[in-house]
Formats: sequence, C-alpha cells, structure tokens
Amino acid sequence: MAMTGRFPAIAITLLAATGTTAASELMPESGHSIHVGRFKGAVHYTVEQDGYRVVATLASGDEEQPIRFVSTLGPGQRMMISVPHAAGEPSVDFEILRNGEAILVNDPVWTADLVD
Repeated sequence: MAMTGRFPAIAITLLAATGTTAASELMPESGHSIHVGRFKGAVHYTVEQDGYRVVATLASGDEEQPIRFVSTLGPGQRMMISVPHAAGEPSVDFEILRNGEAILVNDPVWTADLVD
C-alpha cells in the first residue's frame, strides 16, 4: 500500500523539529527495529478489517523469553510502550501512532517517572 499525500512527511518533520523525538513511517508487513532500554525487538503491522494490527516484540537478550504487545489501531489512535527503571529514574518510552493510512514509530525517549 503506497502512502500518498504530504501529511506523514510533515508529521515526521514536525516531530523531528521538536528535538525530543523522531518518527519513522512503517510500511505494512515490513519490520522496524527498536531498542528500548535493555530491550531490543521489532515492530510490524498488518491491515485488518477492523484496523491496523500492530505487533511489537521485545526481549532483553537472545536467551530471554520475548514479550509481545498487540494492538489494533484505528485512525488517530496510538499505543505507548514504557520500560520503567528504578524509582526516581526516567523511563524509556516509545509511541506508535496511526495517522490516517500511515503508522509512525517514534524513537524511544527518556521521560520522568510519574510514580515515586
């Protein structure tokens, strides 16, 4: 599925211009590598009847059991994956956003913990 229109390119440019995160547009059924804290993995999606089925799989090492996050996103919906650290330390978060017919994967960012 080819993405037409300029909005995804503008969204990526605006996200990059903030200095806090950058985004990559993901194509259906193609993977995108991610690194969140000590976890590495991949994100991909398929186009389903009820939305875009996004799958993020993460593991902390080759010998560790992976963790899989699955969400079906409609237009404008997003999912956040957050890897917490010790209390008082920032977490590493990344967001996956459905913007019309595009899926954008934001680079992970360090954020302040909301819970002590």
